[in-house]
Amino acid sequence: MSLAVLLLAVPAHAQQTEASPLAPVSLQALAARADAVVLAQVRDTDYLRRRDIPVSGSAYLKVLIPYKTDRSADLIEVYEKGLHDHECYFPNPTVFEEGRRYLLFLRRDEEDPERYRGMPEGCALDVLVADDNRYVLRYPVTGVALSDPLEEMARPVTFGDGYAVVDEEDLLPQERDRMLNAGQIRRYGEGEWIYTTGVDLAEARRLIGVEALLD
Repeated sequence: MSLAVLLLAVPAHAQQTEASPLAPVSLQALAARADAVVLAQVRDTDYLRRRDIPVSGSAYLKVLIPYKTDRSADLIEVYEKGLHDHECYFPNPTVFEEGRRYLLFLRRDEEDPERYRGMPEGCALDVLVADDNRYVLRYPVTGVALSDPLEEMARPVTFGDGYAVVDEEDLLPQERDRMLNAGQIRRYGEGEWIYTTGVDLAEARRLIGVEALLD
């Protein structure tokens, strides 16, 4: 079932938020405010679900590259609760799949210092693997409203990552048409599209800078 369909199943009051939309933020500012900035891969999730939508619980992710951390750990726990803007839930891989990879911006959980929570601005940017094994931020990015000039930095990429492929039912028609017109996706198969642009993760790391990653 597509995310768009799932959201339609949520009562309107549950989709609303009293918070005002947050202004776009730079990668540097987001990293400076975070307690942890890591490239990580989802291993498992343990969520309470209602109508197949996660409403609370934890995800467990393997740390691939620790850019900024407040502890040494190969596996981190990211806890979330409730439905709200910029919530930090992750899709659970099946036993036949690799987990998705993300560039994460996290803060310590005040209720349990052994786990993390997402940042108010958002917690995760999708990272895909190119056919030459580079890590690449998927473009257009989702999950965090960024002020960085990523559009100018995005380049054509041939992805060798199954998560670069998206089902047509998971794209809103106007979103699909906008990305198609911009050359950011192309038809991949019957009812499927594939992303075709991205920002090299090394370039994103340079935008973050050194000082933002200091403890």
